[in-house]
Amino acid sequence: MTQSNNRIKSGELELTDKVVAINRVVKTTKGGRAFSFSALVVVGNGNGVVGQGLGKAKEVKEAIAKGIDDAKKNLIKVPVMNGTVPHDQFTKAGAAKVLIKPAAHGTGVLAGGSMRAVLEAAGYTDVLAKSLGSANPHNVVKATVKALGEMREPIEVAKKRNVGLKKVFNG
Repeated sequence: MTQSNNRIKSGELELTDKVVAINRVVKTTKGGRAFSFSALVVVGNGNGVVGQGLGKAKEVKEAIAKGIDDAKKNLIKVPVMNGTVPHDQFTKAGAAKVLIKPAAHGTGVLAGGSMRAVLEAAGYTDVLAKSLGSANPHNVVKATVKALGEMREPIEVAKKRNVGLKKVFNG
């Protein structure tokens, strides 16, 4: 399943937001220094819906508000099975590489800062994740959302393979 196929609208969802990174940018002009801010924000409903957005403005609050609006426009549906991911996933975005693996119940979210925000917003409670390559929060968040968007539900895979659903869940 590609990321564009599982986009959803934010209309009736109860979304929580998490600010991942705030960056202060300084532009030096003839009249002095002009400050502006960019905010990287992740939103999710804690039940398989997550999105990321970037907002830029002259003030931090405005940048965060714009980031939340942008994240709501980029929501995707991701598979959550018993609080974990259905299978291993490795994805790249820019120079960031992420590896996400399912974990046993009670493990918790073992992931670094930027990845943790995305995984918790999506509703995962037990998952193992490792960020490889770049530590840039923008690329790590993009790679994590991309990896989650590429995950496939076991039921979809079973249908494509023409396997009975009893075999999928009973072994």
